[in-house]
Amino acid sequence: MTIIEASTEIHMDIIESLAREIWTEHYIPFIGEQQVDYMLARYQSKQAVKEQIASGVLYFLIEEGQLFIGYIAVRPMGEELFLSKIYLRSSHRARGYGKQAVQFVETLARERGLRKIVLTVNKNNTAAIRAYEKIGFRNVGSLVQDIGSGFVMDDYAMEKNV
Repeated sequence: MTIIEASTEIHMDIIESLAREIWTEHYIPFIGEQQVDYMLARYQSKQAVKEQIASGVLYFLIEEGQLFIGYIAVRPMGEELFLSKIYLRSSHRARGYGKQAVQFVETLARERGLRKIVLTVNKNNTAAIRAYEKIGFRNVGSLVQDIGSGFVMDDYAMEKNV
């Protein structure tokens, strides 16, 4: 597995494509097709990714062999690293790639002198919650966030000291 920083137009095209594939397959059962379409357009379109990178978000592509299998996005915030996105194709879940990706994020946090990784996860995404807990994240409470157009993100906040 290789992790590379996303920095080119082609990388952003790949992220947009991966997001559509992964979100459509994984999140429609939790939040419905309309909210998935809204969130993809607002947060995971090529233009949205470009704007996020310009504002300080770091995107990384996860590659196995010659195939891009997922992506990560993080943002340093004070003494914490916010793990905004960590997504893998369904064919590559539960095979250790997620754990390796989180280890990459932990190393990134340590290298930047950050003491904690924080993230949010949909309350219905029980498999992800279990996976995060298994590698040392703890649930620190609920977070309901209005994201516009009548949609909300109903999440748990989780954190891990590094």
